Amino acid sequence: MATEHGHGHNHEHEHEAALARIEALSKEGVHRAGEHEGPFSLHVLGLGGTGAAIITELLKDPPEGFTALAVDIGDADLAPVRAAAGDLPAGAVQTVALPVPTLDELFTALNRYREFLKMEYPRYYWNPNYEPWLPSDLKLPAAGERFPRAIAKAIYGSEYYQNGEITKALDAFAEGVLASDRTPLVVVPFALGGGVGSGIVVEIARHLSTIKLGRRPWVVGIGVLPSSADPPEIADGSFFPVINELDCMIDAEKNNGVMAVWGDLYKNPFTGGFFVVPQDDVQAFTGDLAATHAYVDSGIAAFLSAEGGKDLYETLKALNWLAVPGDQWHPAIRGQQSDRWVNVLTTRTLDDAGSLGSLGLNKGFRTEYAEARVFAPAKEGTKAGEAVAKAVGDVATTMVEPVVLPVESDAGFVSVLVPRASKLDLALFVPSRDIYDTLEWDDKLLKHSWLLDLGVMLCEPSIRFDGMGGECIWGCACWVVVPHAAIRGEQATSPVATVPGS
Repeated sequence: MATEHGHGHNHEHEHEAALARIEALSKEGVHRAGEHEGPFSLHVLGLGGTGAAIITELLKDPPEGFTALAVDIGDADLAPVRAAAGDLPAGAVQTVALPVPTLDELFTALNRYREFLKMEYPRYYWNPNYEPWLPSDLKLPAAGERFPRAIAKAIYGSEYYQNGEITKALDAFAEGVLASDRTPLVVVPFALGGGVGSGIVVEIARHLSTIKLGRRPWVVGIGVLPSSADPPEIADGSFFPVINELDCMIDAEKNNGVMAVWGDLYKNPFTGGFFVVPQDDVQAFTGDLAATHAYVDSGIAAFLSAEGGKDLYETLKALNWLAVPGDQWHPAIRGQQSDRWVNVLTTRTLDDAGSLGSLGLNKGFRTEYAEARVFAPAKEGTKAGEAVAKAVGDVATTMVEPVVLPVESDAGFVSVLVPRASKLDLALFVPSRDIYDTLEWDDKLLKHSWLLDLGVMLCEPSIRFDGMGGECIWGCACWVVVPHAAIRGEQATSPVATVPGS
């Protein structure tokens, strides 16, 4: 009896402690910036067409201290960035169009990859079985066409490790961040359904955050979810490897399983957290894909630049508060992300504040806390605040009522944060896995990026270690200490056989 009573008492105490922590956010505003915090500067590394479009939006009214670097394969989506940069100081905004090499040039670089990685990381294991991860009969797309993730990774790595333009631009961008006389906030936006952005982010975020910035400033990822209105080639199963690579980077337990084999060079680069931005609920009321992209991109830009980055900073503080256990919490401690690292961020105009839809989440989603910010003159924001509070309550069940914070502003929009979802809470996860499962092995490989240079195809089962993930593409013992079932989002099968009749 005593044991049962003790367990119940502890459970009750833990619930009360958790509720007190959440109420400290909702009622006391412990995440609000104090007089000793800020001012802030915003620095954006935009990848692919989506990243470039968000930078272009930010350049319409850039906050003080703003710098940006837009990177893509080909120049078509980068020209608008340069046009929008206008009279900003030289070097504040850079663009790099990664060139498409010849096949011979690309394979010459890939054949040197062990040398590149050894110079970058002395603990790198020099695998005698190494071969380039791309097939030798590959046909490279032309600039402007869709690039499979594995090819985008190869093109970026070839340029970066051979001191191409991207290497110098990344150095200059990092120097600008570190030279800021404000508190820098670094943001890396890209499309989770894109080939270039999602293909190079797993490398460029590591190079920027861990190597160039020394993991000092907050680096935040923003991944825009695919839309059901996208062209058919977007719904090709790539999202499954993309979200799993991010999951194994950001979830501390899985990330430790990667670093156990490959070292701390592969530590989560997103030191400030990660947001996903849904599109389908916007598509539902625009009915036009171009209009949806414009709406989403401008909304992200508005949130990032609001009050010079102050609202982004306060949001990151809230996420940090949620991620640190109560007995360890201190303002200087950064939270360790769990498998619930997915933080849904969306924005709406004041008139659309009640039109949130599902935000890309499965029905019945539960979390501790949700927050909306209404950027409007005081009298105009009341109706939008009431509408968004009800809409958030329809999306997620929370421990406390959704919080609505009024922000005196003429900007006229609403931001919504629904934090701490897992990849399994995303409505796209299972359908993408189902598509991925229909693919041939060669096609699956091209949809991966992270760890391919180490010989690891993350979403396939290990060859040598039963139940683990990470197939070795060279047939040797490359792997990760992450259960394959956890990668798949499935329950692990017990290794103990059931005794008939038991």
